[in-house]
Amino acid sequence: MAVAPPDNGTPPDPAHPRNGFDRYFEISARGSTMSREVRGGLATFFTMAYIVVLNPLILGGAVDGDGRSLPIPALAAATALVAGLTTVLMGVVGRFPLALAAGLGVNALVAYEIAPEMTWADAMGLVVIEGVIIAVLVLTGLRTAVFRSVPTQMKTAIGVGIGLFLTIIGLVDAGFVRRIPDEANTTVPVGLGIGGKLVSWPMLVFVVGLLLTLVLVARRVKGAILIGILASTVLAIIVEAVANVGPSFVDGQPNPKGWSLNVPELPETVVDVPDLSLLGNFNVLDSWGRAGWVVVLMFVFTLLITDFFDTMGTMVAVGQEGGMLDERGTPPRAKEILLVDSIAAAAGGAASTSSNTSYIESAAGVAEGARTGVANLVTGGLFLLAMFLAPLVVVVPFEAASTALVVVGFLMMTAVRTIDWSDYEIAIPAFLTIVLMPFTYSISTGIGAGLITYVVVKLAKGKAREIHPLLYGVAALFVLYFLRGPIESVVL
Repeated sequence: MAVAPPDNGTPPDPAHPRNGFDRYFEISARGSTMSREVRGGLATFFTMAYIVVLNPLILGGAVDGDGRSLPIPALAAATALVAGLTTVLMGVVGRFPLALAAGLGVNALVAYEIAPEMTWADAMGLVVIEGVIIAVLVLTGLRTAVFRSVPTQMKTAIGVGIGLFLTIIGLVDAGFVRRIPDEANTTVPVGLGIGGKLVSWPMLVFVVGLLLTLVLVARRVKGAILIGILASTVLAIIVEAVANVGPSFVDGQPNPKGWSLNVPELPETVVDVPDLSLLGNFNVLDSWGRAGWVVVLMFVFTLLITDFFDTMGTMVAVGQEGGMLDERGTPPRAKEILLVDSIAAAAGGAASTSSNTSYIESAAGVAEGARTGVANLVTGGLFLLAMFLAPLVVVVPFEAASTALVVVGFLMMTAVRTIDWSDYEIAIPAFLTIVLMPFTYSISTGIGAGLITYVVVKLAKGKAREIHPLLYGVAALFVLYFLRGPIESVVL
């Protein structure tokens, strides 16, 4: 493959590509240049590089059914590796400026719902199964059919609900919101900080970091989330060096004013050989016997539907940002884009990083001029470089990284304005979808309650014909999911 020439500012001629590299990636054909692609690739990386820090903290902060946790340095290395490889693959095969990494929301589902029911290997095996299923749906054309069966506003509600779920996870992980002890003799389940007060240094770091990140987001600063995490981490390191706060548990005894997960201290080494011990640590069979086939089917379905709609919405949004959609609202090489995304989902499970999916932050790169897969080569290359900086991840405490969860929750919440709240047939199920996710700490509960309610309300109003046939099957599966307790007591 020929090397692309430097961009000398000459306007591209769509009819005459400069060389084979230009022709393959359609740089001139899409009105772009090498400098725009490189600039766009850099912008995309710096707006989503926080996932290398955040994903290990989400997954590493949870335990599986056997009480085991995943090592954070290995999670960081695997997160960067898979993000780099799949982003490059999207660039080469999909030729579209859409970067991929471990999905926020999906990783929370794996960490807080799936893993506690089985082992980590079993949980990641379900992610692999989900990726394979999505790939089959892409190749057979069924993915579009399922996508069309769920009302658009319900898809929006699912995203909003996940945003609120991430928000409460961030607030709880940072210690800003805590469960009120049973001995307090109150019906209020949670409260602010410790005894209703913000009285610890880690909470101060979280508040300062959150306010800084929100200001940067409001000012449209590129990389606002990453800057917020880094600035909060620097502040945390200074605070720890001066105040010697320590961890949240000291010699097995709780220290409520300590750091939630990582104590922010500079590591002995910054660059290290990446720990790739988690690659291939998955099992696709054992979970069926341990958690029960009904539970496993619902977990796979929830993973699928979460990945499913997020990817298609992101793909269209990025294409729209760059004016790359056709008259039907479809980006170029849509099938290849969806296929690579499916492969990424399975690859994430195989590497123990949870499902990898497309990132809406790619729109930042498009805004900088990216129009082709060349931008992905830049973004993916930077992710692969970040793989060697895994030791830095253990410096970042929850109180610094959780600011990103809250801000991402806000960004996902903004879509709530597109729901028609005057139409109760959609507003009621959308409302239940949104509120039940954070209030029950369960993504699947919100999705299931919303879709079941949608079907019931439509039937009650005599509008059965407005329900897509596939939704009846989906609703039936969720009914089985909610009744799995009584069913298991009878069957087992």
